[in-house]
Amino acid sequence: MSRKEVPRPGLVKLAVAGQITNAQGAQSAHLSIRQFQRLKARYRTEGIHGLRHRRRGQPSPRALPRAVRTRVATLLQSVYRDVNDCHATEKLQEVHGMAISRASVRRIRRALGLPAKHRRRPRPYRRRRPPALRMGALVLLDGSQFAWLETRGPTMTLLGAIDDATGTVVALVFRPAEDLHGYVTLLAQLAARHGLPLSLYGDRLSVFVRNDRHWSLDEELQGAQHPTQFGRILRELGIGYIPAGSPQAKGRIERLWRTLQDRLVVELRLAGVRTPEGATAFLPAFLADFNRRFAHPAAHPTPVWRRPPADFAPVLSCRYRRTVATDHTIRLGGRWVQLPRGAAGRSYAGVHVEARECLDGRLLVYGPGGERLAVQPWTGPDFTLRPRRAPAPRSRRASATPPRPASARRPRTPRPSRPVRSPRPTATHPWRQPYNHHLLEAKGLHVHTKTRG
Repeated sequence: MSRKEVPRPGLVKLAVAGQITNAQGAQSAHLSIRQFQRLKARYRTEGIHGLRHRRRGQPSPRALPRAVRTRVATLLQSVYRDVNDCHATEKLQEVHGMAISRASVRRIRRALGLPAKHRRRPRPYRRRRPPALRMGALVLLDGSQFAWLETRGPTMTLLGAIDDATGTVVALVFRPAEDLHGYVTLLAQLAARHGLPLSLYGDRLSVFVRNDRHWSLDEELQGAQHPTQFGRILRELGIGYIPAGSPQAKGRIERLWRTLQDRLVVELRLAGVRTPEGATAFLPAFLADFNRRFAHPAAHPTPVWRRPPADFAPVLSCRYRRTVATDHTIRLGGRWVQLPRGAAGRSYAGVHVEARECLDGRLLVYGPGGERLAVQPWTGPDFTLRPRRAPAPRSRRASATPPRPASARRPRTPRPSRPVRSPRPTATHPWRQPYNHHLLEAKGLHVHTKTRG
């Protein structure tokens, strides 16, 4: 009997003995009174075996016919022997016209003892992460590329930061793509409105963490890779970074994108915004209304935001090490800076300095002692902060003189090919001949023998 049928014999016996009524037995067995009466009648004629279900032991009406199972087993062993279950089900439905499910195909394959093409990985264990207790303890970062202006403007990427303790959206930035300039701008807005958090939580984007396997000699000596430009900024500000192992790990900001893609798109449409500049100007008012509706108080009322340093702009920069040329200039990409004369006419030629390219486009040069040597403002179009590659060594740099065209070069005369010598002597080589003392004496060659005296 099944687990549901186990209490029935005792209840039926009590009802037959007149100790309980049919209504009481039917209520305890979770049956109708009429069905309970049928069980009593079967018990009187067949005994306890009459209480079992009448369909027990009979084939299921939804089972596959034997001919279909045989046909599927033949195809799985011949035509589709190296096809996965899902793909085989599609072929059986589309090509052979069989109404069969993937679970049935899997059961037939396992009954035949055939191994699966791909091992089914179990779902990973995920543990719910409790939110931070104080506001500013943990801030989640991410970006979402979406048609925020629908058909009225270009597709943009919205970079956002949300506080983990309160669900407050602390900063939003529209960018053409997910880049370093956008995240540094996001950090600048966060510091200006609230302060510096204790930790940031984001994905493993190359802006945040190193994803390459290259190790320089300095990195091998110190046992760790140098951080990215954004990682250097966080390290100087004392902000930790936690890389997420999966999108589910930062689910709070992933759910934020679903809400913004529903609400912000409609608000931009109602406001008639058509340009990226107008969308950026619309964000402060939208943030105030959004946080008023959806933010909630933290478990602990005291926030832990930290005040940014006084000289905050030079920290939000990309840093490079350069060597001063003999004309007291340094070059960074297509930009060059003329260094002034040092104290008491000091020369900086050959000295290693640090060049910082700031978020606003300024280029700052710092000496070996940390003193600021020169400042160059940005005079071009809109500036975009992006990491530059390190300069190539002297042996790999391009030559100052352009190469001559092929028509001006002297044609080379092909050299005659030399015969390839065998690395081992041939069989007729004298070195390969055996030593014969009598043959040398017959040819009149004197053989000097060394005697021991």
